[in-house]
Amino acid sequence: MTELQKRITAQLKNKRIVVLGAGLTGLSCVQFLHGQNIPCAVNDSRENAIDLVEFKQLYSDVHLITGHWDKALIASAELLIVSPGIDTSAAEIANNISNHCSVIGDVELYCQLKELPILAVTGSNGKSTVVSLLDHIANKLGYKTQLGGNIGTPVLESITQENDYLILELSSFQLETLTSMKAVAATVLNISDDHLDRHKTIENYSAIKQRIYEQCLNAVVNRDDAATIVKTKNKTKTNTKDNLTNTVSFGSDNPEIGHFGLKEIAGQQHLMFGEQRLVALNKLPLAGLHNALNYLAALALGYCAGWSVADMVAHLASFVGLPHRCQRIASDDGLSWINDSKATNVGATLAAINGLSGTLSNNNKLMLIAGGEGKGADFTPLKTALVQHVNHLYTLGKDGDKIASLMENTTSISSIKEAVIQAKSNAKTGDIILLSPACASFDMFKNYQERGQVFIDAVHSVQEAS
Repeated sequence: MTELQKRITAQLKNKRIVVLGAGLTGLSCVQFLHGQNIPCAVNDSRENAIDLVEFKQLYSDVHLITGHWDKALIASAELLIVSPGIDTSAAEIANNISNHCSVIGDVELYCQLKELPILAVTGSNGKSTVVSLLDHIANKLGYKTQLGGNIGTPVLESITQENDYLILELSSFQLETLTSMKAVAATVLNISDDHLDRHKTIENYSAIKQRIYEQCLNAVVNRDDAATIVKTKNKTKTNTKDNLTNTVSFGSDNPEIGHFGLKEIAGQQHLMFGEQRLVALNKLPLAGLHNALNYLAALALGYCAGWSVADMVAHLASFVGLPHRCQRIASDDGLSWINDSKATNVGATLAAINGLSGTLSNNNKLMLIAGGEGKGADFTPLKTALVQHVNHLYTLGKDGDKIASLMENTTSISSIKEAVIQAKSNAKTGDIILLSPACASFDMFKNYQERGQVFIDAVHSVQEAS
């Protein structure tokens, strides 16, 4: 029997286990438990969450209840494995959890069962870019990695594989049920309003993000964002003896020795490691200040893992970025069409506006398409950037009017294609048209990917028509 099998037997055998949620994560938990001959039940509040016939063919011995939260089933559980999208503070769940029941997520279960070096990333914006860049660098350096958490394959599907590192993107929802991670290094990239419909206040949201530092050996913090600095309940940690062995920082200023930052040399901004010049930003494919910070965060995490800084830098240029994240759409009209559909909160849109506005000449304009489901966010932090950098704003969706109220040069539109048509008619060579909604997509689209593809298709359509 392997060490993993021993731990599975010791921790899961003969326990009443209920999986809450039958989405991608929940089904991966069922698949794992079923493969280990561990009985479980599944509960999802949605009536048509899954194909019932297919589920029963695969898991004929698994008790499944859909259409509501089953109070008796939840109350009977000794272990609840909860999918990230489920709010366990909801009364119909919280009021029925036994005092003897443990509530965990799939990442927590992985960490309880398997010891593997972990690099972990959370924050409001840039998580997917940073973990994907880390994964790219690690593979180029010859390491075998698994990308998981809020991206890639659910972690339990890879638990039996032999990897050198697990690279995790962690949402605030996942951090709510995570206590056993022992990461080599972890970071909170930044903090801005997001998911306040669930977390209620920015202070509560920030405190949940800070939990990542309690579960790592090396903390990587952002000097530009005080909310990312490691905090205890009463004070900021200022020494390396209090739980953490090391703290490494990154930021947009000139860094001290042992830290990462930016410095202008011969008219060009460069990534820096202390006094060591690494590479000029204009030699790298991801543009804007926000992406410069993403590069620095990835380098800092790799450095904490013991990877050579020079070797990591050598592989930055071969990483081309992620779809729907400040992605340039090929065009022949002299305009820069930027698809940033993955910007589902205010902080992401702020980063895109500020990052791209610096690339404009004095005579060119930045036009923004924004709006959607705001998830309870406060949009007022956008106002200064809109007034200073955006020449015209096109708004749509459920909360588009809230964004529109922040500046004068605004047009309300009913579709992304309408915005593209109007923007093209008002643009001239060198202008930037940016889709960066600052909102979730589910009021009008299945997801941000569909929203981004609609934008791409609209751009191609107006070019073919001209």
